[in-house]
Amino acid sequence: MKTLFLQAPSFDGYDGGAGARYQMKREVRSFWYPTWLAQPAALVEGSKLIDAPPHRLSFEDIAGEFKNRDLVVMHTSTPSFKSDVRTAEMIKSINPDIKIGFIGAKVAVEPEKSLIAGRAVDFVARNEFDFTVKEVADGRDLSDIKGISYRNKEGVIVHNEDRAVLENMDSLPWVTPVYKRDLKIENYFGGYLKHPYISFYTGRGCKSRCTFCLWPQTVGGHRYRVRSVENVVAEMKWAKEAFPQVKEFFFDDDTLTDNLPRVEALAKELGKLGVTWSCNAKANVPRKTLEVMKDNGLRLLLVGYESGNQQILINIKKGMHVDFARRFTKDCHELGIVIHGTFILGLPGETRETIQQTLDFAKEINPHTIQISLAAPYPGTFLYRQAKENGWLFNEEIDLLTQEGTQIAPLNYPHLSHGEIFQSVEDFYKKFYFRPSKIASIVAEMIKSPEMMKRRLREGVEFFHFLRSRQDAV
Repeated sequence: MKTLFLQAPSFDGYDGGAGARYQMKREVRSFWYPTWLAQPAALVEGSKLIDAPPHRLSFEDIAGEFKNRDLVVMHTSTPSFKSDVRTAEMIKSINPDIKIGFIGAKVAVEPEKSLIAGRAVDFVARNEFDFTVKEVADGRDLSDIKGISYRNKEGVIVHNEDRAVLENMDSLPWVTPVYKRDLKIENYFGGYLKHPYISFYTGRGCKSRCTFCLWPQTVGGHRYRVRSVENVVAEMKWAKEAFPQVKEFFFDDDTLTDNLPRVEALAKELGKLGVTWSCNAKANVPRKTLEVMKDNGLRLLLVGYESGNQQILINIKKGMHVDFARRFTKDCHELGIVIHGTFILGLPGETRETIQQTLDFAKEINPHTIQISLAAPYPGTFLYRQAKENGWLFNEEIDLLTQEGTQIAPLNYPHLSHGEIFQSVEDFYKKFYFRPSKIASIVAEMIKSPEMMKRRLREGVEFFHFLRSRQDAV
């Protein structure tokens, strides 16, 4: 089947990748690679991938693509679902015979609800969807394909048998050739990554049990299944040659450091290639491993600290001790490893005092940059079930987003209102960044590099727009 993989246009500046995890437009305009679409696209011969948001494409810009297609596979998420359904309806108005399938965590955990809400959607793929989508594109009858829910000819919703979890990760094709073929990599920005950058996965799943985290609880699972080091390095060699302009490679595995011997082996091979790289990490990596990583090209770690309060970390099953995170961060500072730290406000157990404690903790450990998110109970997560059982949802009838794509605070506690949690994000950012020491470090960074000066000034303007939009949302 002539297949198009699509991240559809939605909210202005809305990133389908970050939005699938963090439910919001970013504080600074940035976009992640659509690896979740590129993977099955690489399996389907003759396919095409369109990632509309970073390429600033409207529906009118891509409408002509649907006239001669047999199949459209769209990635969706809880915050973008209604917008994606509207896109599916517009596609059907152009080509009524086209088959449309949705993939993503939203439809993986709510397949029937999604099909009922999206009448233009013919099927949804549950859990890992790569080879499921390939079988659809190969023309197999939907009734014979494991891992899908679909609407049959009589309009009845059918749920097929689950597909087995993929064990041989090397059986997946590389995604970087799809990037080369279909994407303009200069359109992908990360506020803490060098530009241009490229990201992809070396494995799936995460051993941690964080109650709020979407992917391990819905698609990836809690076993870290990995590609061989040889396979990853071979793709890196190809990508380095194919994209000579790339200044940094980011490994977007939930936690690349879940397997210490493997990450050390991978680092040593990357060191031979002479590339600069970064990854997601938990704040528990021993100094020995950090030294191996740093000596072989590691520049930055994205670290989910979440909170500076130990009881909250226990409440969310983070499996982390605050004091260990302090020591880890001190090791990174001493080794010259840059940290982008992420924190979440409004998690179970949050109070005005714990918010202040987390702010004090963030200022103490002093990551180079930070991201503050609002706790969001996605369907399929333990946090969602917990919020429903305890009556913490502010309003079950409203979306996790406003129509403009700006996140709201959906959790409301007797001792801490959703409005206070929402306001605390802006306060946190201001008190972290508007310190003399932090301002001085940013200015020094800008003075050293004209390119960085231009970039930080642009990001500064976008950040102030972000703060203003939050005031409007109150």
